[in-house]
Amino acid sequence: MDTASKSDNQNKPKPARFGLPFFMTFFILLPIWVILSGRFDLFHLSLGLISCFLVSFFSSDLIFSSYDYSRIPIQVPKFFMYIPWLLFQVFLANIHVMYLVFHPKMMDLIDPKIIKFKSSLKGDLAITTFANSITLTPGTITVYATDFGDFEVHVIDSASAESLPGDMETRIAKIFNK
Repeated sequence: MDTASKSDNQNKPKPARFGLPFFMTFFILLPIWVILSGRFDLFHLSLGLISCFLVSFFSSDLIFSSYDYSRIPIQVPKFFMYIPWLLFQVFLANIHVMYLVFHPKMMDLIDPKIIKFKSSLKGDLAITTFANSITLTPGTITVYATDFGDFEVHVIDSASAESLPGDMETRIAKIFNK
């Protein structure tokens, strides 16, 4: 590493540990802890508070490193409208995979392959949401995704490959892109 890049890294201001990224991470993790623990006594709630605090303290800058916080009031409602659509797509994909598995000619219908495509999405959060949405949908798994929108996805058959990037990418673009 040359001295110019060392000095550039040293001159960058470190984000405050207790800034907006910390609180966003904390208030995302805490309800998840409470719901998944299923325990509402003082001991478990205090463990949840401590755990969420520590995780937020050490990793909030990883999750929200270069995020435009002014767009949150616009993106949150759009994202919550995306979730029911995604759940419906997961349901449909489950039906499709079940059809493939129980079909008498299953071996002829299942044709696994890895497809490659370039996404038009910009930004880490949009690309991560897209990659996770693909993986949540049965019959598809995101194998590789880059910051530049290059994707490699394992699909169980040709019908699953035809739907990518498709409507899912368009809906995520409406949430995260300007």
